[in-house]
Amino acid sequence: MGPRAVVIGPPGAGKTTIGRLLAQRLDIAFRDTDDDIVQTAGRPIADIFANDGEPAFRAMEEDAVAVALREHDGVLALGGGSVLSERTRERLAGHPVVFLSVGLAEGARRAGLSTARPLLAGVNPRATFKALLDARLPIYRSVAAVEIVTDHVAITEVVEQVVAALSARSTASS
Repeated sequence: MGPRAVVIGPPGAGKTTIGRLLAQRLDIAFRDTDDDIVQTAGRPIADIFANDGEPAFRAMEEDAVAVALREHDGVLALGGGSVLSERTRERLAGHPVVFLSVGLAEGARRAGLSTARPLLAGVNPRATFKALLDARLPIYRSVAAVEIVTDHVAITEVVEQVVAALSARSTASS
């Protein structure tokens, strides 16, 4: 059957937080592919980036997403860059993909300068975040069945918007 919802979006969009709350609200399991990668590798994502490089991480991410899409039937949160993989985009076809969008100012504020976010580390994280958004926004939208704006919206309201959108989507496809 596959996941009831697949949550995607850039760093700071709230994929994990909203994904967990959505799973609680729907009374189903939650899974995050970033957690799967950390468990499989036995080390943090920042270490994988630093020691093995981004291509190695992306390969692990692609595998983690493929496995989770096969195995998990609850809410699945994907890493922000997972949609960069053409294979992953193909695998997402037909799944209820929810794109949590966040604007530049809010996303940069939420993501901050966290060392857990290796792509945002560096001299100018805001500029890096802007470039990331510019590059990924069309990709997120191309795979999403639903887009929910998270800027200045209470987390509980975002969850309710996702539930309503998924419900409308499943009613329309019935």
